[in-house]
Parts: sequence; structure tokens; C-alpha cells
Amino acid sequence: MGNTIYIILGVVVVIYLFISVTNRRQHKERKSRKFMEGYKRKESKEIEE
Repeated sequence: MGNTIYIILGVVVVIYLFISVTNRRQHKERKSRKFMEGYKRKESKEIEE
């Protein structure tokens, strides 16, 4: 019965790692996709004194 807490913590860590890996993979796919193609960002005007 003393090892059950370690087993539960191990399962939680495995689930966390799985979710973080899938999120990272989706983030890369989202970055590589051409989003708002042709949209040019307005340059911020620098005020020179």
C-alpha cells in the first residue's frame, strides 16, 4: 500500500508528458501553416527627438 502514491504520481507524470508532446507538435504545425498570407504588419513609427 505504500507504493500506491508513487504509482499514481508516475501515471500523472506520464499523462502530463504525453499532453505536452502533443501540444508541442500541434504548435509546430500551426506555425508552419501559412497564416494570414499576404498580410503585412504595420511598422511602428519611431518618434525621434
